[in-house]
Amino acid sequence: MIPDDILGTRDVATSAEMEALGRRIGAQLVAGDVLVLTGPLGAGKTTLTRGIAEGLGVRGPVQSPTFVIARTHPSLTGGAPLVHADAYRLGDASELEDLDLDLDGSVTIVEWGRGAIESVADEWWDIEIARPTGDAEEDPENLDLDAPRTVVVTKCTLRDT
Repeated sequence: MIPDDILGTRDVATSAEMEALGRRIGAQLVAGDVLVLTGPLGAGKTTLTRGIAEGLGVRGPVQSPTFVIARTHPSLTGGAPLVHADAYRLGDASELEDLDLDLDGSVTIVEWGRGAIESVADEWWDIEIARPTGDAEEDPENLDLDAPRTVVVTKCTLRDT
């Protein structure tokens, strides 16, 4: 469960701070927790997930699952495994359901899952990451710039949708 003091809006200045936030979140998560990460390309979704994986104590490396759709990272400490999925390439919510993710027995992170997670989960943590645009829009090489991000964390349930 994400601690209450993580809820809300915060500025994250660097990728190291994004990973540190992820470690703090990951240390609190338990099997059954579901997180949906939303943000443009290069926002820091996978960077946050790397930190969460460290906080959970799972085997890495954590990489974007865009082309494999989902990766499972087993626990190194006897805790819950991490399932890291990417809904970007899925056609609709039913395809997320077809993945048959173990939502109860693992911590599950779904990048680009907003609008699809409702088909498989009753509650989840919604984490939206915004990054500055400007140069990154004109130069794709700048997507990974260590620029400040804004992170918004909210608790969602089916009743909220």
